[in-house]
Amino acid sequence: MLAAVALGLVSSFSVRAEAPAIAAAADLKFALEEIAHRFRADTRQDVKLVFGSSGNFYHQIEQGAPFQVYLSADEEFIFKLADAGMTVDRGTLYAVGRVVLFAPNGSSLKVDAALAGLKAAVADNRIQHFAIANPEHAPYGRAAQQVLKSQGLWDALQPKLVLGESVSQAAQFATSGSAQGGIFAYSLALSPKIAAQGSYVLLPEELHQPLRQRMALIKGANETAQKFYRYLQQPVAREIFKRYGFALPGKQ
Repeated sequence: MLAAVALGLVSSFSVRAEAPAIAAAADLKFALEEIAHRFRADTRQDVKLVFGSSGNFYHQIEQGAPFQVYLSADEEFIFKLADAGMTVDRGTLYAVGRVVLFAPNGSSLKVDAALAGLKAAVADNRIQHFAIANPEHAPYGRAAQQVLKSQGLWDALQPKLVLGESVSQAAQFATSGSAQGGIFAYSLALSPKIAAQGSYVLLPEELHQPLRQRMALIKGANETAQKFYRYLQQPVAREIFKRYGFALPGKQ
């Protein structure tokens, strides 16, 4: 009896240990966690989700990090890995992202799509801290930078920026109350937990370059990783992406 229990524990551990590691852009946190939950219910197989900045993941995979699927917020990182022969192919466009201007509860910043409120707050010196992801390696940080530059706000706000390592960390900074506002992913703002902590407005997509989000299988990906990759392209997953504010390929 004890031997059977021990064998069962070893078998259970082996199944968990074989769950492929998925490198996912931080804007996908809430959507992908829901998709992974559905995948687990539908297939009885599991994946290990790791969220962070797309640029950091690119460098980690390039250096041999054991990820099996890579979901980037910038398709160029996928293309670079493909050109280096590290992916199965050039991947699949799975979504197009958007950004919001956010103000936490109690902030004097008024949010609007034309950023008039932000311009007024900057002019009145009401902004001491403003949160975005680091443009150096986070695509959503780069989009935020493009928005601010397009409105002539970058130079004034740059000394006051609080840079998140990823867009989810930027959202944490923006909602904490220590910053007067921030720009981060629409998909995160749609989470009830974040939405309850302030107000936001969806910014016009023409203010920044398109956030074309692409994913790819890393060479050597196991069967579960391949199955999850296919699952992400199925209607059940696409509907979840859509619900979290992503435009779907072919439906932008």
